Amino acid sequence: MDLEDWKKLAIDEEFAENQIRVVDAFKRLDVITTCSCTPYLYGNLPAYGQHIAWSESSAVCYANSVLGAKTNREGGPSALSAALVGRTPEYGFHLDENRQPELKVDVKCEVKDTFRFGALGKVLGDRFGKKITYITGIPKASVEELKSFCASYATYGGVALFHMEDITPNKIDSIPDTVETVTEEDMKKALGDLNDETEIDFISLGCPHASLAELEYIAKKLNGKTVNPKKEVWITTARPTKQIADRMGFTKTIEDSGAKIAADTCCVVAPIKGRFHGLASDSAKMCYYGSGRNKFAVKLMSMDECLEEALS
Repeated sequence: MDLEDWKKLAIDEEFAENQIRVVDAFKRLDVITTCSCTPYLYGNLPAYGQHIAWSESSAVCYANSVLGAKTNREGGPSALSAALVGRTPEYGFHLDENRQPELKVDVKCEVKDTFRFGALGKVLGDRFGKKITYITGIPKASVEELKSFCASYATYGGVALFHMEDITPNKIDSIPDTVETVTEEDMKKALGDLNDETEIDFISLGCPHASLAELEYIAKKLNGKTVNPKKEVWITTARPTKQIADRMGFTKTIEDSGAKIAADTCCVVAPIKGRFHGLASDSAKMCYYGSGRNKFAVKLMSMDECLEEALS
């Protein structure tokens, strides 16, 4: 939940009290209680080759793949244990020999924007599971597109590491001989799987947590406009990111439209089951949990399409 503005999100008071107890317990352990899945966007940025012990699947995939740090997929208790003792077991992705690609994937279609990178993560996760892939055919990718891809790939495939030619930094010994392809037909199928016939009453952006650039973009799109009062719109982000957005005026512009910025949480973990029927999001991960955990009908759309839906 949003630790400061949980009431505006209609969070139950008993739930709020218990969440505050949990966060206070972490605070007494000197944990930095930022409550975010994107710590790399606001200061917790490990160096290339640095050994860390992270939980949260999208952050693990991002750290290993995009940053070139080294971590296994930890659970909350094992990550906390590593923080307490300053050590983590030397196995798995901490060892270079376990970080080599197992197959090459040639992407033969255009992949751009967060929702299509999310769809690509679903394609690869569904087809190849946890195998470490060496991905070619993608000429460029932004931070926002990569965090979307990491979230989706880790969700649908349980992946902790991939290599993307000329984009990710990890050194590899050799490119695998086994080659698979991804076509536009594969992408259309993934997008079709994540588009139910439904009326939308909930729009969720910021899974993983929205970057400052995304908040600025959303603010420009919503400036002077009003979202449909029959639709709930959440943009979720980290508290430090929101604080900068507050100063820049992005928060006020977004919330003047009727949309809500929620810090410290996202719609994957917030207690929203039963509150909505149809979800629209640019996040394939959000669609996965919206459908599986909260039993929503879902539509995977571009961010622009989600904002158009919010205003319609």
